[in-house]
Amino acid sequence: MKLLTRQPTLKLPETMFTGDAWADVIYRGEEPSRARANAVRFAPGARTAWHSHGLGQTLYIVEGIALIQSRGGEVLEAHPGDVVWTPPGEEHWHGAAPDRFMVHLALWETDEVDWLAHVTDAEYAGPRRSTRTA
Repeated sequence: MKLLTRQPTLKLPETMFTGDAWADVIYRGEEPSRARANAVRFAPGARTAWHSHGLGQTLYIVEGIALIQSRGGEVLEAHPGDVVWTPPGEEHWHGAAPDRFMVHLALWETDEVDWLAHVTDAEYAGPRRSTRTA
């Protein structure tokens, strides 16, 4: 067993994020492990750019309301306790609702991430479907 040294919180770059977002690295596996885990905190309205992961990505919503969209799909409004998986190579974005902070755990393998264009305000404000039932 090994107690891992906690790394400083990272302010995430404007080239990949709109608005303010920060990450705490929870785990970054060393070969042969490919596991990655970050706690990511988004200010209201903050979001990633469009991107895809070579081996997919899983998000676990911890706090707030997350907005998540796959290219060509509707915006999913996810809530604490929801788990969302994006398959390998699927272009998507995720971020906070306009009026709430949001925290999610991001789980993925390898650093194979293809970063694309920023999400437009029109894409961000698109029709939503909530994970909560009425």
